[in-house]
Amino acid sequence: MLYYSNAKINLGLNIVKKRDDGFHNIETVFYPLGIEDALEFVESEKLELTSSGIKVDCELDHNLIIKAYRLLQNDFQLPTLKFHFHKIIPFGAGLGGGSANAASTLIALNQFYKLELNQNQLTAYAQQLGADCAFFIKNCPVYAEQKGDVFEDLNLDLSSYYILLIHPGFGVSTVEAYAGVHPQVPMVSVKDIIQKPIESWKTELVNDFESGIFKAYPILIELKEKMYQEGAIYASMSGSGSSIFGIFKTKPSPDRFKQYWYWLGKL
Repeated sequence: MLYYSNAKINLGLNIVKKRDDGFHNIETVFYPLGIEDALEFVESEKLELTSSGIKVDCELDHNLIIKAYRLLQNDFQLPTLKFHFHKIIPFGAGLGGGSANAASTLIALNQFYKLELNQNQLTAYAQQLGADCAFFIKNCPVYAEQKGDVFEDLNLDLSSYYILLIHPGFGVSTVEAYAGVHPQVPMVSVKDIIQKPIESWKTELVNDFESGIFKAYPILIELKEKMYQEGAIYASMSGSGSSIFGIFKTKPSPDRFKQYWYWLGKL
């Protein structure tokens, strides 16, 4: 059986303060996207992980799929498994692909082996794997704060809009992204701005990572400007990564971006 894990985008992202534990408190809105990786597994004599699609260069013990499996194996008598996943979501793009893979693994193992874990229990496991892993358990629009793992449901439906997502061919590490930020409490919360008409987001809804990352990678600001030239009503970098997205009222043409990886769909 195949299991799927989708990406997300960030609608606004404020870095509020640095925490005593070395992490940062943020506020953002997570919104799920339809682009998906695929995962399957079979019982095996030894633990294995293979992949196809985008090349995965990660040691077995560091992969979030394996970490999720071992987390459940500590509490349940799971058999040794061979995993295979087909990678579509780019790395280092701010789309949460690795976190989604981890959450999908938890959900898949819970369903297949009838572990009877409820949503709250799965969320607790996911929180041990990464800051935004827990989002992908419920997988609906939320306002997120603290490390990005404390959620508040949002009544936000953008399903009538199109999204054009561009990845420039390189990733940005979380360490690099945070090196260029200056935490501060915003004058207006993302949660308040997101309730305003989408036409106002262009001037009000910001991603604090952009200023530092755009200086290091000028192509990203060029891509963002091209989104607006193509008619986007809102464009932004997603999370701390390198992907740029534009939200459109009508279906855009990706012709100007065909030299890059892109994905076009409905929100």
